[in-house]
Amino acid sequence: MNKKKVVVSLGHEALGYTTTEQWDAVKKTAKALADLVEAGYQLTITHSNGPQVSMIHKAMTELRRIYIDYTPAPMCVCSAMSQGYVGYDIQNSLRTELLSRGISQTVSTILTQVTVDPYDEAFYEPTKLIGRYMSREDAETEIKKGNYVSEEPGKGFRRVVAAPRPIDIVEIEAIRALADAGQVVIACGGGGIPVIEQKHALKGASAVIEKDSIAGRLAGDLLVDELIILTGVPFVYLNFGKENQTPLEHLTVSKAKELIRENEFGKGTMLPKIEAAISYLEAKPDGKVLITSLSEVTNAIKGRSGTVIIQ
Repeated sequence: MNKKKVVVSLGHEALGYTTTEQWDAVKKTAKALADLVEAGYQLTITHSNGPQVSMIHKAMTELRRIYIDYTPAPMCVCSAMSQGYVGYDIQNSLRTELLSRGISQTVSTILTQVTVDPYDEAFYEPTKLIGRYMSREDAETEIKKGNYVSEEPGKGFRRVVAAPRPIDIVEIEAIRALADAGQVVIACGGGGIPVIEQKHALKGASAVIEKDSIAGRLAGDLLVDELIILTGVPFVYLNFGKENQTPLEHLTVSKAKELIRENEFGKGTMLPKIEAAISYLEAKPDGKVLITSLSEVTNAIKGRSGTVIIQ
């Protein structure tokens, strides 16, 4: 039996927000992923990294404050660090869970770079808050370096970085080769390490890439059978958070675009997921997208929960 190839996108709930939370969270996540493997799915996994990359950036910045001989780590390096240690935890937890079920399958993590356009409008209007709260003096130092900061009244200032649109996944052929070889692949963590192509060189960009955006791109590039986006809610909802909130069990691309025009989806929450679904389905018109929660994914693949989006 040919396995169904899928890209699974993990949200914050699948990883927790601290190192210790992550250890516990990935054990539960591994059980849900192993259920998919047992159900005949060939997995390529991508994941969020917001709290993780912010923690690393904060730690490296504080290290520089205490030991002046250290160089602060640029955002691209922090992103690479987060990919490594999040992938490590998922990889080991999933391997352990699979072996406990008698399944011997290699799980591999690929540090993944993603090219971005240096003239992307996002670089002129950065929106992603990262790192520690700073004093006004530290914020002015960041501004002198050419970085953006934002003030949160009563708390201080925080660094703000751009979230440009992904262009190409640099290691896509390596990801494809491992997936075709039957391995579980963890790739494009946190949206990928953002890089700018300069002739033959790749230069790290001071930015982060939306995890949902890269999930849609990864699924489209691999032409997988299905994209599964795991988030904090079991369905996509109309009138989310209101008394007349209504779950959507089925959605088409044309209807999704109509609801986007009506501002139905939250910009920092469900909208990027719907846009990722559209991006993938435009590359693979006969594909399917499933949006649900981690706790409901086993029921969702049986048609008992979740929102299904098709062309």
